[in-house]
Amino acid sequence: MIDAPAMGRLLTPAAAADALADVLHGGFDPEAAPPRTSVAVPAGELLLMPAALGPYAGVKIAGVAPGNAALGLPRITGSYLLLDGPTLRPLALLDGAALTELRTPAVSALAVRRLTPDDRPLRLVLFGTGPQAYGHLEAVLAARPLAGAVVVGRDAIGARTLAGYARSLGVPARAGTPDDVAGADLVVCCTTAREPLFDGALVAPGATVVAVGSHEPDARETDTAFVARSAVYVEARGAALREAGDLLVPTAEGAIGEDHIAGDLAELVTGRRTPAAGRPRFFKSVGMAWEDLAVAGALYDAALAGA
Repeated sequence: MIDAPAMGRLLTPAAAADALADVLHGGFDPEAAPPRTSVAVPAGELLLMPAALGPYAGVKIAGVAPGNAALGLPRITGSYLLLDGPTLRPLALLDGAALTELRTPAVSALAVRRLTPDDRPLRLVLFGTGPQAYGHLEAVLAARPLAGAVVVGRDAIGARTLAGYARSLGVPARAGTPDDVAGADLVVCCTTAREPLFDGALVAPGATVVAVGSHEPDARETDTAFVARSAVYVEARGAALREAGDLLVPTAEGAIGEDHIAGDLAELVTGRRTPAAGRPRFFKSVGMAWEDLAVAGALYDAALAGA
């Protein structure tokens, strides 16, 4: 089993983002990836996410159990089975929740590399205080220098604790409120919210917002007004139009259409799309199976190299 501590030793956030970029530079089209299968169960939701890329194939079986928080247990559970691509022989078993906590920030970091300016340190506002918030702080810091960070969370103690962790990494940080988005260059949302977290009118025209908290069509972290005034980027159009409530709710309200998506991650990474100027940039991630496989394969390669 490749567990969370081993993943931290084997792959940095920057290396995980590089693994994703390598797949896209290699010509992989995320639109061709198999869709996620979701089954409702009494405790929440079971997810099945298969993929095949180059030398490897794999499948993640994950559970999303909202009630686990009250029990002191992780909300996301599961395992990842990595297979040899040509023969489909099992090669390794990975902690599925830990893999998700590594690959989701890596996807966001890849978008941040392409959507934010690289000529000055960024002012970050981070929504969330759970494992994804910590992972995103580290991944963003690996992608861009930070002038400061503001942590916004429902749990005041958790927000102060994460701000303290940011300070331990050399980033001036404090707990704040949703209105702090007005002064942000980069806003990252990694929460379980089902309704908008902040007033989108406050986001500056040159700012970037990243939202990763939901893959459900009726849950969102951003409001309709913000999405309508933004240049929207996604991992894949098909996945976003199936699962991204941040886009589907405004579409249902008639504020935007399917053609509102300005580009996808592959187009950004390969330079086929240039980030829009004069408008906020919005990257909405729902998480895809090819991303899990790309990072799982990189972890396995690193483990073999260190053996």
